[in-house]
Amino acid sequence: MTEDTANPAAPRQQKVQSAEVGVGILKALAELAPSTSLSKLAEYVDMPASKVHRYLQALVDSGFAEQNPANNHYRLGRSALQVGLAALSQLDVLKVSAPQLITLRDEINESCFLAVWGNKGPTVVYVEQSLGAVTLVTQIGSVLPLLSSSTGLVFDAFLSGAETAALREAESAGLSGKQLKEIDRHIKEIRSTGVHQIHGLLMAGVNAVSSPVFAMGNKLVGVVTIVGSASVFTDERQAAAAQRLRDTAGAISARMGGEMPA
Repeated sequence: MTEDTANPAAPRQQKVQSAEVGVGILKALAELAPSTSLSKLAEYVDMPASKVHRYLQALVDSGFAEQNPANNHYRLGRSALQVGLAALSQLDVLKVSAPQLITLRDEINESCFLAVWGNKGPTVVYVEQSLGAVTLVTQIGSVLPLLSSSTGLVFDAFLSGAETAALREAESAGLSGKQLKEIDRHIKEIRSTGVHQIHGLLMAGVNAVSSPVFAMGNKLVGVVTIVGSASVFTDERQAAAAQRLRDTAGAISARMGGEMPA
């Protein structure tokens, strides 16, 4: 009598354990995004590289992981993205924002995106690229800095200090007192106007405008942003876009039961 015959539940238990290991590796790929080496992934999940490699091959075959042939690093695949998007579609803020951002993109022909607060900070979850334009810095899954991006500064302005403390401390370490005072000035301006314009802060030659989205109880649930090349997204166009973006953020917030700063 084999062990499996003696215990009919054993094969099922093994499958469950294998699924749990696979999910753990998938989560690790997400946490080590955008990509990671096999050795780093194995160290992260505390498993032998040979075992991790076997699971990675299964994930690649199913489309949940991809391997970059240039450096052999692994990243989440298209199937994982589809599952993630399906989960995100459950979020009211994404459902409400998407049609508004499509309309905004069509009106101003600049890239628009929605970011929510993730475990690593401001995370892009929806993008409408400008028609015929080159992708700038916004892709789904991108994590933006808190203190050196328009999107991040809006999050810092309206989230509680407890939520942003760790990230703010980490990013503040290399900044001068003058720079920190300038950031505080931006924060006050954002809180009073509900919109923030930046010229080339995160990336030279790229301008951005961001505005907060609030839900019931005036809880910040996201930030909508317009980005464009400075050569096209000029001061005059950016100022007009800023007002249009604030209106859009206000409309989304109203649908969510919140309201913009007066």
